[in-house]
Amino acid sequence: MRRLLLIPLLLVPLVGGPATPTLASSTGPTATGHGGAVTSVDPTATAVGLDVLRRGGNAVDAAVAVAATLGVTEPFSAGIGGGGFFVYYDARSGKVSTLDGRETAPQSMTSTAFVDPATGQPYAFQEARVSGISAGVPGTLATWDTALRRWGKRSLATNLRPASEVARRGFTVDQTFATQVSDNKAAFAQFTPTAALFLPGGQPPAVGSTLRNPDLAATYDLVARRGIDAFYGGEVGRDIVTAVQHPPVAANPSVPWQYQIRPGGMTLADLRAYEVRRPEPTHMVYRGYDVYGMATPSSGGSTVGEALNILERSDLGRLDGTQALHRYLEASALAFADRNRYVGDHTPRPLLESLLTNDFAASRACRIDPLHAATKPVPPGVPGASCATTAGGATADFGKSTTNLTVADKWGNVVEYTLTIEQIGGNGIVVPGRGFLLNNELTDFNFTNTQAPADDPNLPAPGKRPRSSMAPTIVLQHGRPFLALGSPGGSTIITTVLQILINRIDLGMTLPQALAAPRATQRNTAAVVAEPAFISGPGVALGTLGHTFTPMAEIGAATAIEFLPRGKLLACAEPVRRGTGSAGTVH
Repeated sequence: MRRLLLIPLLLVPLVGGPATPTLASSTGPTATGHGGAVTSVDPTATAVGLDVLRRGGNAVDAAVAVAATLGVTEPFSAGIGGGGFFVYYDARSGKVSTLDGRETAPQSMTSTAFVDPATGQPYAFQEARVSGISAGVPGTLATWDTALRRWGKRSLATNLRPASEVARRGFTVDQTFATQVSDNKAAFAQFTPTAALFLPGGQPPAVGSTLRNPDLAATYDLVARRGIDAFYGGEVGRDIVTAVQHPPVAANPSVPWQYQIRPGGMTLADLRAYEVRRPEPTHMVYRGYDVYGMATPSSGGSTVGEALNILERSDLGRLDGTQALHRYLEASALAFADRNRYVGDHTPRPLLESLLTNDFAASRACRIDPLHAATKPVPPGVPGASCATTAGGATADFGKSTTNLTVADKWGNVVEYTLTIEQIGGNGIVVPGRGFLLNNELTDFNFTNTQAPADDPNLPAPGKRPRSSMAPTIVLQHGRPFLALGSPGGSTIITTVLQILINRIDLGMTLPQALAAPRATQRNTAAVVAEPAFISGPGVALGTLGHTFTPMAEIGAATAIEFLPRGKLLACAEPVRRGTGSAGTVH
């Protein structure tokens, strides 16, 4: 989203002394320079992150400050009411670490939480989404606190300060923001605090108007003073629980809603019990590059990694463009079949690792026919077998509302961070007096068993984390960073990251070209979902191999940094999608 602050950056000093406005060396989607880099979807957030780096903060400090600012300017995609996955490369140790800040189900949740007891049928998606049932215990604030305590140079309070000031003084509403409100008008109108914040006078805010969020500024300030305990069990937590258990439904909403708005079961004990996990990253080697990603409950690392392993059996760079993309699409479908069958929060780590073995990749790659697209959905494979399959079906993924940021600092540390509240606008509930939307992350669980007669690894359960497709990825070459990238987009995140990687590594594209190239996503569905430019371009020849297409206006909104010789950084955000992104370097 393209918007700028109404006041000069920077707003407040991060350390003593007056703030001196210093703008990014680039406010466009691509920047090249030294001394650190930031790329996100929003110029205000990018500028905040660059200022943190200029003032001596490291990549983790800047990432938290950027994420907190996105919670103000991109509230329908991210915020402290949600969660995410944080991947960190430590230059001193050369180690990649991950933080799992995914939302958790309350202890009261059962496997039938999204089944209507009156009918025995699963709720319609919007009925499940716009409810208290869909809200998981948020993990974002705990992730920031954990990351800063482990790797940061500055306090959480210091890194929250710029975002608090943005919320207090306001920003200019752009077309994307107004459209997202308009698309959610019916859901937002059902809740008094949401309508008051995002539907002034009953309508979306006008493009060019100023939107201020003093409640969110006050919430950030409270957390800065008292720490995250104010959120996880304190007064903010109590307000969250009340909003979930007793949604603040408007007495006379301006737009009718066809569904009953159901309460959830989250308690203060659920908030107090929340913990950030520290799983080992997934790891595989692709054409000599070490590719690190997120383990469960994300399926991003394992699915991207499996697809790359399958594709390594073909020399994509020597194939013509049609054959290279054909194999990309077929490998994606095979990897998604295995994701759906095997990957969930409680997937045993040995099973997850087996999906990333060369032997398993070979057993899947042998199913790719270079002359014909397979009939979809393809069945999953059997780890340890040769070209064998088992029963299992596809599963839908509705999530789209996510944001991604990439940061590098002058010391060589790197952060790749994807955070979300799930659907655009989350569950529609702004916590009264607190200024942030709650997530609907629990609708990422499958509502019923999609893998019958086998067990579904992604059914709801007490304390369980729903499967995610977020795929923040860091790629090393000879032990040093080569590329860091990630994207929003629900389950299309996986294919977006995968396609950018093969564009850059195999197909000879520069990083800006790799991000700009038309996208297609094959998630083991009958038709390939693709951008119009893909359908009218390479899709024409792919159609002769049996691929069929369904159009989608935009797929993903990636950010990335490539690490060039002599400390030079190439920071890239989307050049067109979502109104273009924002990249900048310190020098």
